[in-house]
Amino acid sequence: MQDGFVKVAARTPEVRVADVEYNMASCLRQIDAAIEEGARVIVLPELCVTAYTCEDLFWQDALLDAAEKAVGIIAQRTSHIDALVLLGAPVRTNAKLYNCAIALAHGCVLGIVPKRAIPTYNEFYESRHFSVGPKDCVPVDFAGFSGVPFGTRQLFACNELPQLVVAAEICEDLWIPNPPSTDHALAGATLICNLSASNAIVGKADYRRSLVTGQSARLICGYVYASAGAGESTQDLVFGGHDMIAENGRMLAEAEPFGTGAATSEVDVAFLCEERRRMSTFVTAPAPEAMGYTVTHFSLMPSATTLTRFVDPHPFVPSDADRRAERCEDVLSIQARGLAKRLAHTRSSHVVIGVSGGLDSTLALLVCARAFDLLDLDRIGIIAVTMPGFGTTGRTHGNATALADALGCDLREVNISDAVRQHFSDIGHNESVHDVTYENSQARERTQVLMDIANQEGGLVVGTGDLSELALGWATYNGDHMSMYAVNASVPKTLVRHLVRYVADTCGNDEEAEVLYDVLDTPVSPELLPAEKDGTIAQRTEDLVGPYELHDFFLYEVLRRGTPPRKAYRLARYALGDTYDDATILKWEKTFYRRYFAQQFKRSCLPDGPKVGSAAVSPRGDLRMPSDACATLWLHELEDL
Repeated sequence: MQDGFVKVAARTPEVRVADVEYNMASCLRQIDAAIEEGARVIVLPELCVTAYTCEDLFWQDALLDAAEKAVGIIAQRTSHIDALVLLGAPVRTNAKLYNCAIALAHGCVLGIVPKRAIPTYNEFYESRHFSVGPKDCVPVDFAGFSGVPFGTRQLFACNELPQLVVAAEICEDLWIPNPPSTDHALAGATLICNLSASNAIVGKADYRRSLVTGQSARLICGYVYASAGAGESTQDLVFGGHDMIAENGRMLAEAEPFGTGAATSEVDVAFLCEERRRMSTFVTAPAPEAMGYTVTHFSLMPSATTLTRFVDPHPFVPSDADRRAERCEDVLSIQARGLAKRLAHTRSSHVVIGVSGGLDSTLALLVCARAFDLLDLDRIGIIAVTMPGFGTTGRTHGNATALADALGCDLREVNISDAVRQHFSDIGHNESVHDVTYENSQARERTQVLMDIANQEGGLVVGTGDLSELALGWATYNGDHMSMYAVNASVPKTLVRHLVRYVADTCGNDEEAEVLYDVLDTPVSPELLPAEKDGTIAQRTEDLVGPYELHDFFLYEVLRRGTPPRKAYRLARYALGDTYDDATILKWEKTFYRRYFAQQFKRSCLPDGPKVGSAAVSPRGDLRMPSDACATLWLHELEDL
């Protein structure tokens, strides 16, 4: 359970209809198998103790007596395991029969949750045998245990991990307009367990998938779905054992229908609680009791959880080629339409953009071309300004000019070297001292040139800086930090590269594509220091500030998920450990936090720009952070690793 991860398992035991002894043994085997994998919450299907398809045999006391006895035996035989187990069984009380989820832990029956939605349509006829379970809990005696809470309004809370609060619903409960799990989540449940017997018909698996992932997204919860499978009667139906584990809209693990009947993964309940705090419209009760819930506590020995779930090393870039292309098209459309709206609003037919031959300015120029096309404006209104200085290389300068020509822009060149030298003279700076003044003077001179040309032409200066640079503060204040509309402001560096490649692959213009591919092969650099003797780039950004692959990973975890430093380090090792050693990961994570806090003042006065993804740093949107906040807590946690 380290860092809020809880390993959960959905298991489908093979059953025989009405053969309780066989089913009991099968359930115990599945529980043992899940424990071997380290599971701390184990979910078995609906009515797995008897089989779901017993039909009128549910009227037989012999079957019900055997089922109750079996639950008691399973509780006894699992008393040594350190896990919460939920399994399905019929429960008699007060002359009625209920389809129930039984919660077991450390040899005790903690609670009984009856099914609320009893289907009697199409192939289902449950109301012939089962009654609708009550919401409010009452004590009942069952399987040798007295005073067991019985009702749907139940939560099972872990003493050692307060973020782990478990609730149960049964099959059809999820399919109705207002599932019990909605109230469960609003009462505080972070993990919903569904004990199901959902039969297999054409197309149903896809719909079932959408229900599980959709409910986990709406409720910001983990959702474990265990469904009946092999051994159920095939008199009229077939059951496929479709087990799933989802978290906040994302499928973590799935046993395909007629597959293994086993799904195991880790649900991040700490993240779920953080996400609920962030979302103001997710309104929970101050305490479960305020919603009429009964809370039963259970204990789990704290232990490290071995991760098996997929942790995306590139969270901003889909790994699937089709999804990546779709993402790129969406982002480019948002950027272009944002700029087009600003141009239309200001009645401007000109933009001014500094082009360096690097990735960011290349993307911004491509966005300008799209925006002009949307507005049916002549691309000659795009004033692409190349401003060579002390560090400009022939390769980047050539690419900048070639791309502007290929796109049909108005290409202009303003060499800033003499102006910057005059500025050095004015302020008494020695040109041979290549310090921050030397670098930033060039960046600010370029911004002045762009702003003044924009004034001349009645146009807007389009900013080129990306999200990763803003997170790290890797921008010159009132230099490249400033513009009139910043189209790349919420695009992370790792995605910028794929956006440019997407355009290169799809543009249909050989001249344009050739330039774009060469830009992609050029090292990332601000080119503010003189080039090497052979004319190649001397200043490489990632040598100075660190790999953007790592920084974008930290950015996603910290900004989007609220992940604490130790956990972010652990996840980075898990996701990127084959590329970077532990010392490198830790070094650049410390750099990330230092810069992220120290450079907030630059983000506090960002120009307008479109949000394109789930993470952004606009002071008017996603990140309202004091410019003088201290990083001490976060850096201390890293020092203690």
